[in-house]
Order: sequence, then structure tokens, then C-alpha cells
Amino acid sequence: MNETNEKQALLVMDVQPGVLSRVANPDEYLGKVKQAVEAAHRHHVQVIYVIVGFRPGFPEVSARNKSFGAIKESALAGMIEPRPVIDPVEGDLVVVKRRVSAFTGSDLEVVLRGREIRHLVLAGIATSGVVLSTTREAADKDFRLTILSDLCADADPQVHAVLIEKLFPRQAAVMTGADWEKTLGS
Repeated sequence: MNETNEKQALLVMDVQPGVLSRVANPDEYLGKVKQAVEAAHRHHVQVIYVIVGFRPGFPEVSARNKSFGAIKESALAGMIEPRPVIDPVEGDLVVVKRRVSAFTGSDLEVVLRGREIRHLVLAGIATSGVVLSTTREAADKDFRLTILSDLCADADPQVHAVLIEKLFPRQAAVMTGADWEKTLGS
């Protein structure tokens, strides 16, 4: 294990019931995420599941919030379960967020500081949602970033491609999960 591995965390974001169903091929996607999680465990990289969750009745959601307000008022509210699809193992952490970014309304930053983690490896649903928002906020907080292109998914393939190919490389290393795994052994 190299020193970089000791200071990085794999963030598996919004991979939870109700959200996973938005992926074109959920079984294939989940298989790739599980491979990355297993690689992280083998190489002693902290795994953090970031999930979106609200209290009963959604008191955290304002009617002015276009995205979450629509979920609150729809049948989707019952579909979003605040738990990861992949069962955490001992040492994994689960962080509940209240907005799109993994940082907003959560204790993620406190956990990262406590573990002295400065390099975030991002995977999640959706590329144009949690991945984009977390990338922008993490970059502003001076984290080193890696985005796993094949472990990010979006309902709009064109938006996914533009973010992965054009926007994210300005703030992060962008690579596949398999390529990231290769870096862990070096």
C-alpha cells in the first residue's frame, strides 16, 4: 500500500434503492461499483457510502427547491430509501446528505478531516447531480479528485459524456474503475 492510498476515500454516492432504478443497466453498473468497493477494501482505502435521506414528512425540503420539492410531492418520495444498495462492511461509513452535493447537510467534511483524507474518488448516480455538485464543492475545498467515469451514470448520456470528457478533467483525474484499481497497486 502506498501513502496516497492511506489518504483517499472512495465515495459511492446515491447508489441506493429508488435511485439505482434510474440507471440503464442497473445490474451491470452495480457489478462495477462492487468491484471498485472490493478493490478499495483490499487496498485499505476508506469506503464511504453517501446517501440522500430525509426525516418523515421531509421537513428539510423547501417548496422553493425545484428538485427535492418535486420528489416530496410525488410518489418518488416513497421509493427513495435512505440506505446503500451495497451492504457496508466493518470500517465502511455511511453519510446521509440532505441536498445534491455530498457535503450539503451532512457530516462528510468532518469525517474526512478526522480521517485526514485529502483525495476523493467519486462514483455515483447521477453524473449531472451528486457527482457534479460534489466535484465542484470538493475542488473548492482543495481536495484532490478522481472521478471513475464508468461508475458514474446519468439519465442523459450526452450530459454524462460532456461532463466526463470536457468539464471534469478541469478539476479531477478521470479514469475507469479498472484503471483506478491499477493505481492502487503502485
